[in-house]
Amino acid sequence: MTETTLSAPERAETTRGGAFYRLVWKWHFLAGLYVLPFMLMLSITGGIYLYKPQIEEMIYSERLNVEATGPMQSLEAQEAAVLTALPGAKIRSITTEETEGRATVFEVQDKDRVKSYVWVNPYSAEVLADQPRDSTLMRMMKKFHGELLLGKTGTKFVELSAHWAIVMLITGLYLWWPRGKRSLGKAVSLPSSKGRAWWREAHMFTGMLAFVLILPLLITGLPWTDVWGGGLGFVQEQTGQKSKSLRFGGAPINSSAETGETIPYQQVIDLAVSQGIVGPYSLRPPKNGEATFWVGSATRDRFQRAEMVVDQYTGEMIQRVNFADNPIVAKAVSLGIGLHQGELFGTANLVLNTIAAALGVILSVTGFTAWWKRRPAGALGVPAAPKAALGWGMITVVIALSVILPLVGASLVVALILDWLVFGRLGWFQGVKTA
Repeated sequence: MTETTLSAPERAETTRGGAFYRLVWKWHFLAGLYVLPFMLMLSITGGIYLYKPQIEEMIYSERLNVEATGPMQSLEAQEAAVLTALPGAKIRSITTEETEGRATVFEVQDKDRVKSYVWVNPYSAEVLADQPRDSTLMRMMKKFHGELLLGKTGTKFVELSAHWAIVMLITGLYLWWPRGKRSLGKAVSLPSSKGRAWWREAHMFTGMLAFVLILPLLITGLPWTDVWGGGLGFVQEQTGQKSKSLRFGGAPINSSAETGETIPYQQVIDLAVSQGIVGPYSLRPPKNGEATFWVGSATRDRFQRAEMVVDQYTGEMIQRVNFADNPIVAKAVSLGIGLHQGELFGTANLVLNTIAAALGVILSVTGFTAWWKRRPAGALGVPAAPKAALGWGMITVVIALSVILPLVGASLVVALILDWLVFGRLGWFQGVKTA
């Protein structure tokens, strides 16, 4: 499969020039065999998820919007309606907006630990609808995007595809780079050939744009992953760069007493307003007699986000964390998530991410079609590459990529072992020259 050695035997010269180009092309092709189906899926699901607010507004309009018919009922009255409709449920969070005519959204958990959303009319305390969280359309879209609806197993496949997609874009940039008689003007021009050549040119042109727009999205998506994201979390923990979030991680913060009369929910919201925290607000009630309220901003503007914990008996703010209080790596991760979700710089971010999603689809389709038209009948059509030794510079690059993207290194080792034990003996993935 590799036709490459890491030393320099007499019959193999260090790969350079046209030989190196063909070697890069071969690895780009092999990476694409795995990556392109995932890139197509991630582009479609990610592109749809960008419009989560608009889609939910359309399909759940009757749950989200109500007629303002007078003063709002207390959050306790709304909570009572929820608990009456869903006996035995526990309130996990309450999301409320200051905008008139919007429903209050409760997140609850039943005795089987199934989490559900409940929409309540704040003016009448009427339960409008309830639905298991994981069965809502956009939640399913998010889970399919991140884990193929296969849990921890699925997320490993998605992460592996993201790692190799980065390699594919880097190698693709090298293949696109102007050389020989192909000028920069030709490289950045729309495809103009016909037939098979048009599909190849379209793939290269799209790949050039994808490198600029998709690569940042791949990188900003890595903190969500198990292996890379878990490693980043460990490094942040060891270097003091972990988020100071009061909601996630850290020792629990308790109220001043263990018993007493819990303050009204609205008092917590009013305190958040008085402290200048931007709405809409997400509130988490105390889990027990010692715990505190947690309240935070649910705004899409991450620079404006803030959170605080409040004593459930005295109503005093115990601690507050603003976005600016976080260390630089935690800020970068948060802003990267905002960029990935099309929220960081408003409409322009949404438009650029939409274009990136479209490019991912086009890149997948043109790549598949260019391969299909190029391959010999009845063969896979792996590009032929010379038997050659990698120079120390390329060995360093491969090692660096394997460290930065650990699943690339792990899968590369597995591929080399399989090539030595199985593929090479069966003649699979061997390069063939094509016209």
